[in-house]
Amino acid sequence: MVSTLIYSVPFGCSFAAIVALEWSGLPYRLARVEARDPASKQHPAFLAINPLSQTPALLTHTGAPLLESMAILLHIAARAPHSGLGFAQGTPACDRLNSVLSFLHTSFHAAFMPAFQAARAADGDARAAVWREMAVEKVNQGLAHLERLLAGRAWLASDTAPTIADAYLAATARWAEPLRLARLADYPHVTRVLAALEDDPGVRFAHAIEDGLPATSRGGFRGHVALDQLAAPAS
Repeated sequence: MVSTLIYSVPFGCSFAAIVALEWSGLPYRLARVEARDPASKQHPAFLAINPLSQTPALLTHTGAPLLESMAILLHIAARAPHSGLGFAQGTPACDRLNSVLSFLHTSFHAAFMPAFQAARAADGDARAAVWREMAVEKVNQGLAHLERLLAGRAWLASDTAPTIADAYLAATARWAEPLRLARLADYPHVTRVLAALEDDPGVRFAHAIEDGLPATSRGGFRGHVALDQLAAPAS
């Protein structure tokens, strides 16, 4: 069975899993959820896989559902051991990868949440300014930490090729400037890595997929499947 990744647009963190799947070479399909369309987010087939209506969600090659970005990225890396996306458990390289990936998945991703909350606030809600101020502080703290991690390194967890951590960085750091939370130019190492990622075919493919444009896969992409065609989760 071919894995199916359920991703959301616009600007979903599921972008990272699309990139990682492209890099892995594993065969996979995609199913699209429109985050601003209640009918899409509450589609019965999607809710059967993830009752929380959150993406990404992966129907694995066994038909079992796998939820949460970090778990999905680690699963992809483990299934493609020769791709360089991850490292053997218990090694220093794996320890660094797990540490960086955990930071991105928890602290850095969460830093943006107050800004998203402020954007949804009703007009005149005084809390919105407080939430935005909180997001500015936390996002810049996160970028400063990433800047330190990247000093003297080609990538977040490797000096030879990007890993699943860099895929997650590409998915989340792109929110900073559109939300007016930070100037990426203030973080030259982060900017350098993001620029290299934007030139990567897998990242360009993920952008095209999100934008609904023709996309040329260099990986194992097998096309899109409609939500109502998703198989029921394995019991």
